[in-house]
Amino acid sequence: MSNILKTSLGALVVVGCLVLTIYAQVEEETTIAVGAAVSSSSWSAFINLCHVISPYCGVICFLAPLPTIQQISRDKTVGSLPLLPYSSMVSNSFVWVTYGLMKNLPSVWGSNAVGVVLGAYYFVVFKQYCAPMASNLPGTVGQHLNGARAIILFNLCLAVSGIEYASEFIGKEGVFFCIVLFASPLAALKSVIATKSAASIPLPFTVACFVNCAAWSVVGLWKMRDFNIYFPNLMGLSCAVVQLMLKGVYGNRVTKGGLPK
Repeated sequence: MSNILKTSLGALVVVGCLVLTIYAQVEEETTIAVGAAVSSSSWSAFINLCHVISPYCGVICFLAPLPTIQQISRDKTVGSLPLLPYSSMVSNSFVWVTYGLMKNLPSVWGSNAVGVVLGAYYFVVFKQYCAPMASNLPGTVGQHLNGARAIILFNLCLAVSGIEYASEFIGKEGVFFCIVLFASPLAALKSVIATKSAASIPLPFTVACFVNCAAWSVVGLWKMRDFNIYFPNLMGLSCAVVQLMLKGVYGNRVTKGGLPK
C-alpha cells in the first residue's frame, strides 16, 4: 500500500472519528440530565466545559500513540516499547462501548468506539515489527491477542444475556481495564529505572491521558455522578502524573535497541 493511500485512509479515519464523537456529544445533550446545582457559577461553567470537551479529549488520547506508531513503522522495530498500551486500549474501549450503549451514554460509547478502531490499528502495526519470540511486552503477542479476544467475547455474551445488573458488572470490569490502560506505560518501569532513561514511556500518550483523565474525573464526579466513570479516571490521572515525573527525572536518553519518545 502506497504512502499516499495510507495517509488518505488515516485522514478518513480521523475525520470519521471526529464526526462520530460530535454526533455522540450532541445526542447526549438531549438525553443526560443536568447534575445537581452547584453554588459557584464559575465552577458550574468549568464542569459544563469538561462535559463538552471530555469526549474530544478521549479521541485525542486514542490518537496520541500515532506518532509512536509512525516511528515504529519508520524504524521497523518496537525497541523496548511494551504492547500492553495498545492491547489494553482495544479491550478497555470495547468494554466502555458496551457500557455506554447499555447505559445510553453516547459520549461514552462514541469516543470509545474510536479507541477500538485505533487500538486495533496500533496492535497490527506493533505486531508487524515486533520480534516473533518477544516475551517482554509483558508476555507474548499471542497472549495479548487471545486475551483481547476473550474479553470481547465475554462482554458480548454478558450484554445480550439479559442478566440483571449486567451493565454494572461490565462497568466495574471497565474500571479495571481503564486503570490497566492508563497505567500500561509503567510496564516499562523496570527498564526505566535500570537504564535511567524514560524513552520507553510514550510522552504523547501520557500527556493525552493526563488531560483526558482530568476532564472525565470532573464529569464523572460532578456531572454524571457515576463511580464507574470518575474512579478509573482519578487512578489514570495519578498514573499519568507518575509517568510525567519519570520523564522529568530521567529524560529521553536513547539506549541501544530503544526508541526515543
